[in-house]
Amino acid sequence: MITPPYLKPGDKIAIVAPARKVSVWEMDPAFNVFREWGLQVVTGPHLFGEFNQFSGSEEDRTSDLQMMLDDTEIKAIICARGGYGTIKIIDSLNFTKFNQSPKWIIGFSDVTVLHSHIHSRFGIETIHSVMPVNFPKQGIENEALKSLRQVLFGESNTYRLPAHPLNLSGSASGSLVGGNLSILYSLIGSPSDIDTSGKILFLEDVDEYLYHLDRMMMNLKRTGKLSGLKGLIVGGLSDMKDNLIPYGKTAEEIIFSYVRELGIPVCFGFPAGHIPDNRALFLGREVELVVHENGSVLGFVDSGNKAIKGMLIRRMLKPSLFILGFFLFIYFILHLVRYFFG
Repeated sequence: MITPPYLKPGDKIAIVAPARKVSVWEMDPAFNVFREWGLQVVTGPHLFGEFNQFSGSEEDRTSDLQMMLDDTEIKAIICARGGYGTIKIIDSLNFTKFNQSPKWIIGFSDVTVLHSHIHSRFGIETIHSVMPVNFPKQGIENEALKSLRQVLFGESNTYRLPAHPLNLSGSASGSLVGGNLSILYSLIGSPSDIDTSGKILFLEDVDEYLYHLDRMMMNLKRTGKLSGLKGLIVGGLSDMKDNLIPYGKTAEEIIFSYVRELGIPVCFGFPAGHIPDNRALFLGREVELVVHENGSVLGFVDSGNKAIKGMLIRRMLKPSLFILGFFLFIYFILHLVRYFFG
């Protein structure tokens, strides 16, 4: 995986709204926080637009995100909020310049579309974290904001969690992938689908009926998304709904029923998702997960230097291959001339 450069004071960060609409007052706390961190804030022209429930038409939202993907001065793009809408513009985006000069893509929920698409198509790390609409209105840096600042500026972080009654003990390492379960479910079979084999999967969701949660987990099982997992991390499962006739299991128990026989470490209750304590996660990065009777530990393997070096090598390799091909072409022409006229 490629690691985009970490931020430093003075860098430009963009706020765009690829899905649901937002207001100025909802974004003000984020503007203040980023400036306190020493960052310059740039906004998409249609950030405060309105087109039914969206921040603008599909063309408007595509234009804003495309502008920030292409601008090499922008070092990170954070999505203002989730909701619904990113899936409607993903196939209209051109990631060529972004792939040449990677930058951080930040958000959660509906932003899982971007996380998954970028991982499966380009192999670039992204950040699953709190978004501006959820920044504390009183301006106090809570744990979610603190973790976002740490990952953006390249500070190491390890999460230590208390025990959970449904945890399954064990240890594993692998690339961390995932995000919102409903979005992942909707992407299966599409160009943005993710490969979970040999990886550690993170799941979270909100406002789903319990029977539909079971349907989505059954789909992950039948499509092979669970069979090759190295480990599973379950975040917030918030505001779940039941029918008049109870389903009979909690959201956590439904997920547990699908993974208990896999022989992998499983961590429940991770502080990430549609909850106030939404800690930042490097998606696409190698992690080490240890689950034992006293709790869980999730540590990120700092691949920054290795990834950046790999990116530089890749950039250097392209012109080198071109030059090599040019000389081989000349050699081939000279060989033909010698053969026919020698």
